[in-house]
Amino acid sequence: MPQVYTNDHSSSVLQTHSWRNAENSAAYLLPYLQSNMSILDVGCGPGTITIDLARKVPLGHVVGVEYVPDPLDGARSLATSEGVTNVSFQVGDIHDLPFAENTFDVVHVHQVLQHIADPVQAFKEMRRVVKQGGIVAVQESIVSTIYPDSEGLVAWRDLQVRIRQAKGNYTKAGSRLHVWAKEAGFPLENMKKSTGSWCFSSPDERRYWGGAMEARARSSGLAVTAIQEGFASQMDLERMATAWRAWVEDEDGWLGFLHGQILCWK
Repeated sequence: MPQVYTNDHSSSVLQTHSWRNAENSAAYLLPYLQSNMSILDVGCGPGTITIDLARKVPLGHVVGVEYVPDPLDGARSLATSEGVTNVSFQVGDIHDLPFAENTFDVVHVHQVLQHIADPVQAFKEMRRVVKQGGIVAVQESIVSTIYPDSEGLVAWRDLQVRIRQAKGNYTKAGSRLHVWAKEAGFPLENMKKSTGSWCFSSPDERRYWGGAMEARARSSGLAVTAIQEGFASQMDLERMATAWRAWVEDEDGWLGFLHGQILCWK
């Protein structure tokens, strides 16, 4: 897969990914799951959503796929430690999935298409490997809003946008899921479009999210790219990290995300 992913799989990135589970990141899909379903989770990262989905289909099986092997040992260890046995993990490219046609009852993707080279091809591949009558489920971010919005946090957001655009990523990907799905062959009448959200405002929530962003500003693939490509200096990144620390410690701190969601039936 072309390397357009903005971040990497460093600890500060996996920290934010590891918070995600089926309830907070795939609730729109859960009413449609049955206990014996087979599910493909593409872009599984540390496997927290994948493993949670496996709990929802105790008589079925879930396969988690990631384009690099880096996070998969951790995902396997997590499944073992939590006693979830109906799940497996492997390397695979969403543009060319290593599965036969009509293999899975559900194909699930969470916050992946915004980072890849060809979302329409990804939808085509997901449509190919899902069974007739099966579901392709996708959630992608559209926009976030934060209070208080300091100069350092504005600079952080601008930096992310500039790097994503330079890498060919898709900003506000969640608003165009239905367009990509239609181009991939799904009729509009076979789609259910909706939105979801996250909110981080309690002290624990701010420590979790803001602490991870603080660490990401200091040490992550994004930080390395920012310096190498001349988007920011080390001093700039330190100011952004400090801004996140101030937000964490502000009792009025609040952060919300709006996501686009889609269910597509084959």
